[in-house]
Amino acid sequence: MNRILVIDDDAPFRSVLEQTLIRAGYEVATAENGRDGLELQKKAPASLVITDLIMPEKEGMETIIELRRDFPQTKIIAISGGGRHDSQDFLPIARKLGAMRTLEKPFSREQLLEAVRAVLG
Repeated sequence: MNRILVIDDDAPFRSVLEQTLIRAGYEVATAENGRDGLELQKKAPASLVITDLIMPEKEGMETIIELRRDFPQTKIIAISGGGRHDSQDFLPIARKLGAMRTLEKPFSREQLLEAVRAVLG
C-alpha cells in the first residue's frame, strides 16, 4: 500500500484530504507544517508527499527542497491557495524545485485523486 504524507497548516482542509485519501485506499499521515512533515518522513517515509506551499514554521518550497535532497525517490504534489500572493506565482516554482504535479486550491476530489494516481503510477 502506498503511504501518503499530507502537509498543510489548515486543519479542516488537511482532514478533508486525509479522509478522501483513506477512502480511496491509501495509508495517510498528516503534519501541520514542513518541519513536522520532514520529521514524520524521517521516521516513516511516505511514497508521496502532498504539501501546501504557504505555512508557518517551514514553508512548502523549503520542504520540497529538503525532500528532494534527503528523499530523492519521494514523489511530491504541491498545493496552494495563494495567501499574500497568488498561488499561480508559486506553483510553477514548486514544479521546478521537484514537485511532479501542482494543484491550485480549491480543487475537487477527482482532481486530487487523478493527480495522486498519475504520480504514483
